[in-house]
Amino acid sequence: MSGIRIALNELRRLTGGVLPKLAMAALVLVPLLYASLYLYANYDPYGRLDKLPAAVVTVDAGATDSEGDERNIGREVTGELLDSGTFQWHGTSAEEAESGVRDDEYSFAITIPRDFSAALLSSGNFEPRQATITLTTNDANNYLSGTIADQVAEQVRATIAEKVGSEAADRFLLGFSTIHTKISEAHDGAGTLAKGAGELRQGQQQLAEGAQRLASGSTELASGLTTLKESTAELPAKTKELAEGASQVAAGNATVAQAGSALAAKSTELQDSLDNVDDQLAQRLREGGLSDSDVEHALGVLGQLRQPIDQADAEVQEASGKLTTLADGAQQVSDGAARLAGATPALVQGIQRASDGAGELADGATQLNTGQQGALSGTTQLTEGATELRDGLSAGLEEIPNPDDPTRSATADTIADPVAVNSVGMASAGTYGAGLAPFFIALATWIGAFVLFLLLRPLSTRALTAGASPLRVALGGWLASAVLGIAQVVVLFGAVTWLVGIDVAHPLGAIGFVVLASLTFTAIVHALNALFGAVGKFLGLVLLVLQLVSAGGTFPWQTIPDALYPLHVVLPMGYVIDGLRHLLYTGASLQILGDVLVLLAYLGGALAASTFAAHKRRVWTVSQLKPELAL
Repeated sequence: MSGIRIALNELRRLTGGVLPKLAMAALVLVPLLYASLYLYANYDPYGRLDKLPAAVVTVDAGATDSEGDERNIGREVTGELLDSGTFQWHGTSAEEAESGVRDDEYSFAITIPRDFSAALLSSGNFEPRQATITLTTNDANNYLSGTIADQVAEQVRATIAEKVGSEAADRFLLGFSTIHTKISEAHDGAGTLAKGAGELRQGQQQLAEGAQRLASGSTELASGLTTLKESTAELPAKTKELAEGASQVAAGNATVAQAGSALAAKSTELQDSLDNVDDQLAQRLREGGLSDSDVEHALGVLGQLRQPIDQADAEVQEASGKLTTLADGAQQVSDGAARLAGATPALVQGIQRASDGAGELADGATQLNTGQQGALSGTTQLTEGATELRDGLSAGLEEIPNPDDPTRSATADTIADPVAVNSVGMASAGTYGAGLAPFFIALATWIGAFVLFLLLRPLSTRALTAGASPLRVALGGWLASAVLGIAQVVVLFGAVTWLVGIDVAHPLGAIGFVVLASLTFTAIVHALNALFGAVGKFLGLVLLVLQLVSAGGTFPWQTIPDALYPLHVVLPMGYVIDGLRHLLYTGASLQILGDVLVLLAYLGGALAASTFAAHKRRVWTVSQLKPELAL
């Protein structure tokens, strides 16, 4: 008897009536009822979060920012939440929110406190403190709603932090622009200062040279005035003597002038007398009987005789005039000498004071020269410092950012949110249900294989009694479950893809892999039932539980406790889930070959175990015959 014939006999046995046929149909639909309904119910829960009621409470009093503008960030955030549509948001009071979360009217509540804006804007006044929002949850309503609320609160916090950080960064960058402008002005001022310092240095250089010449000239002046002072020390006494001598000369000259004047007067009288004599002589000669010509001749002779007297009179008159002039000049010289003698002491004192002042001037000029040299050195340092300041400000100005408004805004946004997540999905499930599909398909396949043997017999008693080979008996007992298992997964896969709407990257590869998983699972459950009988059913249930906790169907398998790692490696469901993920989302890869080999190894091992069980059943005991005979 061949294995196929044994399988067909077992199937005819189970479909011999209406109720058995309905039972077979139910067995085929068990995985469908388990997996497809669950996946349908959880196909896209995140797409329906707008049906989840949530409360938002805002008591923010607002605050004034660093620019003097009134801000109420709490109201802004509340408005954004109410308009977002992410949840069924309700703006309520604190009391209504608390009672609503307690009574399951709201899944969770977010409360924005009174000092929210003030805390967010406190950094602008250099009095920073953190702003807080209060998240109220109640796991008695639903544990996952609390988890979702935590994610929402974190997203709200991140959004607010990004918003406030963007504004703060914008003001920070605007401060850089202001600093750039002021540094630019300072650079221009430093350039002007450097230019002025250079001009000042040139002036200081000229002043230093003048001070040096002044010091040299004042020293020479002091030396000359000192010599003059020494030379004029006896001048008062000499001028006094000169005045006295001039006075004596003036007196003598006055006496001589008086004598000369007296002589001139006498000479004048003599001339007058002689003039009278001429007239008297002419008269007497005429009276004496001389003719006019004789008179004229006599007068001519007399005139010739008078010439020496006339000449002497002229000389006397001239000498008298000169003596008078000399006496007047001598008197003027005497008066001048007297005035000179009177002024000489003051002149000498003035020369002494000038000499002393020139000495002080020389000292002061020397100090001025020394100070000016120091000032020149300081001005040189000032020029160098101003030049370095200008150059330093110029270099620093190039390092200070001065972005335009669009660049500043973009930079502020980047500073506030520096990292963007670019999700490159090598494989994307798309929905929550699609993400769970590999786990529930694998689980439903095992459950389907498990329930088959509630009706199917693992080994055919007739074939055993007929002496069929253990391999044929084992294959015959397994093939019936394999056929029904294939029917189960085909119906399940069709419902999951067509009715639930889960997209499959490679349908043919996926259905082939699911068929291989069903063949493997039916072979394992068949082997357990063939080896252990009724106990095998219990062991199949135990294996189901162990695989539930170790397969990594919901969370990554690496997150399970370390003690369960060996179960994940040994048991087959984890490999089925892994292979389905690759086929549903991305298609087959080299990694799936390992999953296929593991399932084939389990399939071969299970059939070998079934063959061993069939071999053992060829020897009958009395306890075994009773139930078999009853059948």
